[in-house]
Amino acid sequence: MPNVSDKAIDDDIKESFPPVGQWVAKSCRSICTRKHLLKRLPILHWLPSYNLKFLAEDIVAGISVGLTVIPQGIAYAVVANLDPQYGLYSAFMGCFVYCIFGSCKDVTIGPTAIMSLMVQVHVANSGIDFAILSAFLTGCVILVLGVLNLGFLVQFISLPVTAGFTSAAAITIASGQVKSLFGLPGKSNEFLEAWMNVFENLHEIRLWDTVLGATTIVVLLVLMQMKNMSGESCWASVGKYVALARNAIVVILATLLAYLLSEAGYSEPFLLTGNVTAGLPPLQPPPFTTILDGRTYSFSEMIGEMGSSLITLPLIGILESIAIAKAFSKGKPIDATQEMIALGLSNIAGSFVSSMPVTGSFTRSAVNNNSGVRTPFGGIATGILVLFALGLLTKTFYYIPKATLAGVIIAAMFFMVEIHTAVEIWRTKRIDIIPMVATLIACLLLGLEIGILFGVGTNVCFILYQTSRPMLLPQQCTIDGKTILVAQPDQRIVFSSAEYLKHHILKHSNKAGAQIVILDGSHIASIDTTAAKVLVCMTKDLQLQNRTILYWKCNRATRFTLLRMDKTLFQPLFTAADNLEQMFKETGSSKTNKEQNK
Repeated sequence: MPNVSDKAIDDDIKESFPPVGQWVAKSCRSICTRKHLLKRLPILHWLPSYNLKFLAEDIVAGISVGLTVIPQGIAYAVVANLDPQYGLYSAFMGCFVYCIFGSCKDVTIGPTAIMSLMVQVHVANSGIDFAILSAFLTGCVILVLGVLNLGFLVQFISLPVTAGFTSAAAITIASGQVKSLFGLPGKSNEFLEAWMNVFENLHEIRLWDTVLGATTIVVLLVLMQMKNMSGESCWASVGKYVALARNAIVVILATLLAYLLSEAGYSEPFLLTGNVTAGLPPLQPPPFTTILDGRTYSFSEMIGEMGSSLITLPLIGILESIAIAKAFSKGKPIDATQEMIALGLSNIAGSFVSSMPVTGSFTRSAVNNNSGVRTPFGGIATGILVLFALGLLTKTFYYIPKATLAGVIIAAMFFMVEIHTAVEIWRTKRIDIIPMVATLIACLLLGLEIGILFGVGTNVCFILYQTSRPMLLPQQCTIDGKTILVAQPDQRIVFSSAEYLKHHILKHSNKAGAQIVILDGSHIASIDTTAAKVLVCMTKDLQLQNRTILYWKCNRATRFTLLRMDKTLFQPLFTAADNLEQMFKETGSSKTNKEQNK
């Protein structure tokens, strides 16, 4: 290092805290600007330039999504162990809120299979009030994470973990619907319990429910293929819209069949959905206290009952919604913060109309996109159609066969099992299949909440192991009869890898009989306090062995951290030489000067 005074060096290497006050002031000033307002209210971007030509396309797309979400909402309420109307209560408020705050025209917010499955545990144990409160709390957590720009947390859920979680959720949901497909008694929705219930009640299988459920699945899969009809004829267009509205078509036909059989005097050959509460949901705050089995639960006790779902529900909601927005963005940048704000407000607003937690739906977003939606205004049409169904069609819902709803859910789950992703992972990097399989098995056996945490933990263990085992590239050479060992770590040095690095440098230096050890810091972006302390010990150990150690190509951050740890020890050990020959000459001349001074 250049010869400068100790005070100048101390001032130079001194570490200062970031100017938090200035950052806060700058952020506050930026919030109070027209640019920020337009950014946080995307409706102000597209509404002033809205073309009436878009209206017809948005309404058609909105109705197509509505025809999909009505049967799905009823079915997902069943998955969540809720009465059917709660699925519809959850299907309209997100459409209205996202129209104002959402940044992607294709995304539709509403009930989804995975969120319903994660809620059903609380509903089964604690009742509907917990599901509604979980929507409010999920919204609050997502909104806070969005405002604080903490959406990066979902990046800790890797592709293998996501694929394992999604596949396990699909298998669990489908397993929970097998009983309804066969007309069996029981309410279990967990994977193992669902199949135990099926095998225990095989003797009670209802023939016509089974036939209707199986027919529903087959018809849905056939109708889905109609979207692939080629050509420009009117039949191709008809096939496209039939495929988009396939869920509504099979539910309407099955409901009509059940009604006609009932009117003809047949004693209900199918198990029916039954009474659905008519009318709009009450507009009221979410329940912050509840009474269950004669016991009054306070707000804090309700939160305690929810446990880890206060973390997993928001994270899964964010993951699904942002993934869908990216999938339909067509290369345009996605404002993850805005998407989180929109999703958080959708859940908070939904909790005031008795909604369960909601997020973006890939199926309905695909319907929206394929229907030619032009702006988020399509969500208004969807929401109005759901309200219309709640107000006028609830008596019709009585005749919806449970086997048909089960068929709708199971058919959708076929495409949620990530087989293609597993093949891709196996082809790309086979070790990544371990966290996927671990997540899949844990979710099936331990439940989704514990399963995804287990999967993330498994992935983090892989990352920690890799960071604790930096690859060391030792190179040995001889200059003027002296053996030189150059050790180059391939990554930054942190507390978990410092001892490993020390051990291997000492090992290689002893093995090579090196007189000079050079630590090449080309790839060391930074070090922490623990690593600096270990490097102090390593430097002293090498000096006790009468070996010279030099620190070469270390960046400013690394040098200053070591100097703050022990300036006297490290200051003469840094070298900025361009090559080994120059470094060797500098080292030799430095030693000669020291001997002359003595």
